[in-house]
Amino acid sequence: MNGECLCGEVKFEIKGYLPNLYQCHCSLCRKVTGSSANAATLVTQKDFRWLSGQDKISSFQKPTGYRSDFCSVCGSPVPNQLRGMELVWVPAGLLEESFETAVAVNVHLHMGSAASWERDSGDCVRLEAGPESLESLQEALQENPRA
Repeated sequence: MNGECLCGEVKFEIKGYLPNLYQCHCSLCRKVTGSSANAATLVTQKDFRWLSGQDKISSFQKPTGYRSDFCSVCGSPVPNQLRGMELVWVPAGLLEESFETAVAVNVHLHMGSAASWERDSGDCVRLEAGPESLESLQEALQENPRA
């Protein structure tokens, strides 16, 4: 299975079995993704190989040890080896789309600190594709689901 960042500069390959995914809802993962959670999996170092773009990877590390590696061209989070372990963290959104039928989200982490807007999203509008227009999206955003 292959994966790549948004601009295609950073590419990698995973050989063998792809484990199921987890989603982390902690505040750090929300900030690094700009979303409600990050979706990722862990693979062994021996099953992971960079294909290109390692020279395009930048890192940010907090004093606590939290680390985020990202493509310096497009900003996509990219895989990184977990410190002191033979495991590589792999963002699910970078994997080729064919993997979607083979895995599922099996674990949700840090639900106690999940954003309230994410926990309350069960009754929201769900579209198979984008909105018909930006105006229709704006109208939907004005509706009060709690009314």
